[in-house]
Amino acid sequence: MRKFEDYLKVILKHEGLYSNHPKDPGSSTMMGISLRFLKMKGIDINNDGDINIKDIKELTVEKASELYYKHFWLPMNIDKIPNDLLKLHLFDMCVNAGTKTAIKILQDLLNVNIDGIIGNQTLEAIEDYDSNIVADFANKRKEYYIKIIKRNPELSVFKKGWFNRVDSTYFR
Repeated sequence: MRKFEDYLKVILKHEGLYSNHPKDPGSSTMMGISLRFLKMKGIDINNDGDINIKDIKELTVEKASELYYKHFWLPMNIDKIPNDLLKLHLFDMCVNAGTKTAIKILQDLLNVNIDGIIGNQTLEAIEDYDSNIVADFANKRKEYYIKIIKRNPELSVFKKGWFNRVDSTYFR
């Protein structure tokens, strides 16, 4: 069984360092942590009393790791999933689209109650899944991206990167 740090390495590679794409709804990001996320959670990285772009630019790998673990990894109950590659894809999708969204996409694939929580029903469905769950979940991720591009065509600028991200979600 792999450790959180193994998963984090893949996430950080996908996310890169500082980004401030004008069409990114998350606004400025560093290592995938967005200014929107910091404001939503009330996290003032540099403790200056204001959550702004300075907080993004001062984000360290250690702090990003702490935030990913506390706000993404733990809330998903992901440690209960036995398949390391599925965990990686789920974690990666969670970082890219949100915890509940990632889990709901998986639950839709599994044809279980879609509540955004990894509980016993979801875990049993993962165990009972007959096909290649990782490949099928990867395809569901791509379907999700196509849907959001249809709703907001300006996001089509991210399609190639999103699809590359899905296709490169594996351990090295």
